[in-house]
Amino acid sequence: MSSSAPDRRTVLVLNSGSSSLKYQLVDPDSGEAVAGGIVDRIGQSSGTVKHETGGEKVVRDLAVPDHGEALRVVAGMFDEVGPALADAGIIAVGHRVVHGGEIFSAPTLVDDDVVAGIRDLIPLAPLHNPANVTGIEVARKLLHVPHVAVFDTAFFASLPAAASTYALDRKVAAEHGVRRYGFHGTSHQFVSAAVASHPAVVAKLAAEGRGPESLRQVVLHLGNGASASAILGGRPLDTSMGLTPLEGLVMGTRSGDIDPGVVFHLVRGGMSGDDVDTLLNKKSGVLGLSGVSDMRELRRLVAAGDLDARLARDVYLHRLRKYVGAYAAVLGGIDVLTFTAGVGENDHTVRSGVVRDLKFLGLTIDPAANESASDEARVISAGSGAEAPLVMVVPTNEELAIARFAAALVEG
Repeated sequence: MSSSAPDRRTVLVLNSGSSSLKYQLVDPDSGEAVAGGIVDRIGQSSGTVKHETGGEKVVRDLAVPDHGEALRVVAGMFDEVGPALADAGIIAVGHRVVHGGEIFSAPTLVDDDVVAGIRDLIPLAPLHNPANVTGIEVARKLLHVPHVAVFDTAFFASLPAAASTYALDRKVAAEHGVRRYGFHGTSHQFVSAAVASHPAVVAKLAAEGRGPESLRQVVLHLGNGASASAILGGRPLDTSMGLTPLEGLVMGTRSGDIDPGVVFHLVRGGMSGDDVDTLLNKKSGVLGLSGVSDMRELRRLVAAGDLDARLARDVYLHRLRKYVGAYAAVLGGIDVLTFTAGVGENDHTVRSGVVRDLKFLGLTIDPAANESASDEARVISAGSGAEAPLVMVVPTNEELAIARFAAALVEG
């Protein structure tokens, strides 16, 4: 796959994790992923780089001591396997940043002050922002093009005060920056826009004599991390994750909603604050209940009659249905319920399990449509009539969204 055509514009999208560097070279116009891959186990004694372009995948085992070396390895893979970055027409580097706090509410052109601002937000995202800062600093030294930070929290920065405000002492909340920030915002924004422009949704609104400003969506981003959002006419009214990505739905390793008193109870029982943090973020959720965090493995255990796995599945689905019902109340009804991300796009049993008990909202699923595999945005509901709500599966593409944000900022 050649990228040397002089009229090609691309954006290199980087997602720097604590021990990994994911990357994708994206054509923001066509949406094509020209190349991409991941450097894994950064800082460990052994690591792996996977690079894919034009249907060719190259995997190498090598030790990568830090993010600087990881980016140099990535550049080397582009030079060796292709396409060469020097000939790729890169107009910007887009960086995924998890937490923008109250400082960053839109894609932002990176300079030294922006890097300092992201670093200042590390207390709000100690697991994510340090790696995001490192990735930006290293990339700015090696790639001399504009760099753009795109924040997971940006889409939810305009939540209504009633949704973003916790019932804490207001002085304490203000002093420590405590509010609902929400996460996965890039995905929720991308998917909700794709839903709004889908022919079935456009036809539904037209048949009802309504405009897009009235479209009521609930989006379920279900991966190892999971979040829900309530969106009216493209504007978010609520979302399940809060100050951190721990709040909300049951996830692969995170507990989601829990009585804050549980934390005090465990600390008084002898656990340290760090112990509880690790428990709730890394040893709870589906993993804590069943011993596995992968929903495919959970499904296998359920089929084998494992009672712990069955309970984990039931707790997971119960929380999802509860949020859909709550967001129906926030929105005053639902026009479209959308599933996205790894689990949402690929696990038909989760989709049917969520919708099964929501017939009172008019939500139904066509089993054949639900179980058919597809990479396309599609309707899977069985309801008929113009006013029947739709159930959809819409693949998310955060890399494309970041690439388009970056291109628009540097060229607009």
